[in-house]
Amino acid sequence: MNPTPPPEPGPSAPGPAATGPADATDATGVTGVTDATDATDTADAPDVRAAFARAAFDVTPGPVPLAAVRRAGRARRRRRTAALSAVSVIGAAAVVAAAVALVPVRPSPPEPARVAARPTAVRPSPTAPDRIRTVRPGERVEAGRGFTVWLTADGKHWRDPDGLENFRGVSDGNIDRAAPGVSYQSEGGPEGAFHSGLYYGTTAAGRVELTTGPEGRTVLATLLALPGRPGWGVWYASTGPGGGVTAVTLYDRAGARLATLEN
Repeated sequence: MNPTPPPEPGPSAPGPAATGPADATDATGVTGVTDATDATDTADAPDVRAAFARAAFDVTPGPVPLAAVRRAGRARRRRRTAALSAVSVIGAAAVVAAAVALVPVRPSPPEPARVAARPTAVRPSPTAPDRIRTVRPGERVEAGRGFTVWLTADGKHWRDPDGLENFRGVSDGNIDRAAPGVSYQSEGGPEGAFHSGLYYGTTAAGRVELTTGPEGRTVLATLLALPGRPGWGVWYASTGPGGGVTAVTLYDRAGARLATLEN
């Protein structure tokens, strides 16, 4: 229902009549000029306002577009949410990239080189080590129990604890150096004895063993030779009480028996 428009203003009542020349004088002091502009503006202003008011009351406003407003709001919220999600994804990706950059990457250790196994060569069994001691001509060797032994080019020399010297030559008729053999000398008593002799007829002598006592105990002798191994040398050994020697045997370095002298 449209409101009732306000009543239009009636014609303005005429003002008091001008009286005399003094009424025609304006504020500026100019005589005979009246200000018609102010009077016209004042008279027209109520007419314009009244016309606008009548036009406004004649317009009926349409319904408010609530559905469109809601759709526009939802669209704006969706765009805002999508923008925030994109920012979050970018931030997370930056954090992951930073974490990956901070974690050191260690290269895998190289695999050990594979070396083909070489077949093991089968070596023949070595011969027994050389147990012969090389001495200079005339070099004195302490042989134990107070005995001293030395060699010269002509044979074996030894001295007993009393200072008595003895000699056994390699060139007399009792020594045949053409074939392997041994000789034997012994000094001592019931408390023990010193045994010595020559070995000869071979350049491959390995050891000399003494067989002692009724049980056949074995005693290994010490071997001496001159430089160059002239094909002969000296052996010696000591035994304790009841150690009578029953046999002297010469072996080569491979362990083969070359000669035996039975006592």
